Amino acid sequence: MWASGNSSSHPVSFILLGIPGLEAAHFWIAFPFCVMYVVAVTGNITILHVIRTDHTLHQPMYLFLAMLALTDLVLSSSTQPKMLAILWFHARKIEYHACLTQVFFIHAFSSVESGVLMAMALDRYVAICFPLRHSSILTTAVVIKLGAAVMMRGVLWVSPFCFMISRMPFCPNKVIPQSYCEHMAVLKLVCADTSVNRAYGLFVAFSVIGFDIIVIGISYVMILRAVLQLPSGEARLKAFGTCGSHISVILALYVPALFTFLTHRFGHQVPRVVHIMFANVYLLVPPMLNPIIYGVRTKQIRDRVIPDCCGKEP
Repeated sequence: MWASGNSSSHPVSFILLGIPGLEAAHFWIAFPFCVMYVVAVTGNITILHVIRTDHTLHQPMYLFLAMLALTDLVLSSSTQPKMLAILWFHARKIEYHACLTQVFFIHAFSSVESGVLMAMALDRYVAICFPLRHSSILTTAVVIKLGAAVMMRGVLWVSPFCFMISRMPFCPNKVIPQSYCEHMAVLKLVCADTSVNRAYGLFVAFSVIGFDIIVIGISYVMILRAVLQLPSGEARLKAFGTCGSHISVILALYVPALFTFLTHRFGHQVPRVVHIMFANVYLLVPPMLNPIIYGVRTKQIRDRVIPDCCGKEP
């Protein structure tokens, strides 16, 4: 069944296959994905609750962490409920506009997550290289403006994806061979020249991820120089410790994200199962790991979570 517009026609719905090649194991594969999703939601809500209720944590580092937790909740919730419905209940159909909405949320909030990690790297740079001026440089107003800028970048850069796709005709094939609607996967169903869409996708990917990685890299080079000049070994160890959590989170996001991005465009020899599993990992593992990493490695968060869970000792 098809719907028509002024300049294009589109199917009423698409069919998501889940994980092609592993259909017989879908029911069992869903259990670890469900556990990871529950951990992601519980962990990020806990982080948000701790930061909101403890006014001593209303500092740049923790405000950025709250932004990261909120982004992770949106990013994981935009895909995982539907994916679990596919794997457990064979609910493979997704409406056309719901699919485009999923494309928007996945790519916009992936951009936001990358931008928040960049802002956190800047915060670490200022905190370590200019400790006496940290509070005057990164005020609450500056943090809010950085967060708003990162959000606006994601919305403005990604919105053309959905607009351009909505104006194009689709082929009779309505099958998307993965677990969620993603820009390149939907674009492959278009019966028209998609070179402009593909070029714009590359531009957005390299301008967002490229810019953020460059800023993060420069920040950590400056941090490394500053840390190595500290006279005390204990001070150097503490400085490295404060950056360790952030570096772990950066690797958890960018490694699977870059693999998925490059495989979609150039990795035609990569088995489809491997590609789709990495695509799922990219959207679920970072939201699951981020609260665990910061909860375990950040003393201020850990000390507030453990008493809340176990009760303070008398």
